[in-house]
Amino acid sequence: MGLKKSYEIDMCNGPLLSRILLFAFPLVCSGVLQLLFNAADIIIVGRYTGSQSMAAVGSTSSLIGLLVNFFIGISVGANVLIARFCGGNEYDDAQETVQTSLVTALIGGCILSVIGIAGARSMLEWMATPSDVIEEAILYMRLYFLGMPATLIYNFGAAILRAIGDTRRPLYFLLFSGAANVACDLFFIMHLKWGVAGAAGATVIAQIISAILIVYCLTQTDGMCHVDLKHIRFYSQKFIRIMQIGLPAGLQSVIFNISNVLIQSSVNSFGATVVAGNTAAYNLEGFVYIAMNAIYQTTLSFTSQNFGAKKFHRIDQILIRCAVLVSILGLVLGNGLYLLGKPLLSIYSDEAIVIQYGLTRLSVIAVGYFICGLMDVFAGTIRGLGYSILPMIVSLVGACAFRILWIFTVFQWHRSLFVLYISYPISWTLTLSTYLVCYFFIRRKTFPKKEIAA
Repeated sequence: MGLKKSYEIDMCNGPLLSRILLFAFPLVCSGVLQLLFNAADIIIVGRYTGSQSMAAVGSTSSLIGLLVNFFIGISVGANVLIARFCGGNEYDDAQETVQTSLVTALIGGCILSVIGIAGARSMLEWMATPSDVIEEAILYMRLYFLGMPATLIYNFGAAILRAIGDTRRPLYFLLFSGAANVACDLFFIMHLKWGVAGAAGATVIAQIISAILIVYCLTQTDGMCHVDLKHIRFYSQKFIRIMQIGLPAGLQSVIFNISNVLIQSSVNSFGATVVAGNTAAYNLEGFVYIAMNAIYQTTLSFTSQNFGAKKFHRIDQILIRCAVLVSILGLVLGNGLYLLGKPLLSIYSDEAIVIQYGLTRLSVIAVGYFICGLMDVFAGTIRGLGYSILPMIVSLVGACAFRILWIFTVFQWHRSLFVLYISYPISWTLTLSTYLVCYFFIRRKTFPKKEIAA
């Protein structure tokens, strides 16, 4: 019992900074590992089957993100709700939410598989995927979506563990499943010569392994997040509450990814070489984003637990510390990525023109990435306080609507990659400014007057 409890972090008592770092570090490592294993697909495909196959895999990334992140956003609802129940020591409510979350993941994963497999061609054609890569892209996407039930079970399971402060065991599971991913990549692509099909198959195997490990972990966990598979049930009231928080979060992810899909479609219009450079740069940027997203997840869980425990005085402290941390991470990693861009991009491709197109993206997006991190931290705090629709609306206007307007106006007047990419930092700045104003209004409405005065 003591060993199992040691994985949990007390978010409601004691010093905050050390606990935030203890919580966030495994999340950063988990995200980096996940991206490394995804990068292994692209690097091995690019090295052993050519830039055209790499472009095929890369051309699906925004579309996969659009569909998958909707359901991962819903898992935020489970995370917030379970954290709040744990902070308030409400055992029965936490148990019902855990069980409902896993059932939701399984059903959602099956739905996502059907959508991805049946709609792959239509969606990729809508995105103007180059004709010389579309067939491989369709094959990759269809095989990739076979593993969606396992993907969502892992992500919902990890959200459950984060709610009680456990970010270490999901890291261990990713390490194991990711190693299997790389081993299968090498065997399927280098030995069996399966190309993009081998990359997708390796990913599906890794997804299944991670799902099995996270479910086994939950069955062995004591306390509020214990799962008994024989008695697992779906509780409609808890599902509604999960969706009240998670659905706007999922829609927010969709909103961001719709604009990303439109930008990917615009990138596709420049041809396969530009797509390959954009794919490599996008993959590298993911390492910066995932590190900053770990701080967002930290903000979300810490705010939810302290709000459930009615320790309002700690919420401002959580926000300040997380904002400083995400700024440091974004500035150091983003600028470091640009400065080391050429050797890093050469890992993906040895074609000079592909590397140059990748550097064009990094010079605009990676340098200002810290603004995106700050934006997410404020969104996480607001969502942790129970306001989930507001961040969705802010993102709809600040990110999606602005970028769509930009693509159909400014980009049409000046069709260049720089003009296309600059829409990212501008939209982040607009959205962050709006979140800042919203937080102070919500704080005045939500916190007791004595806490506001303090």
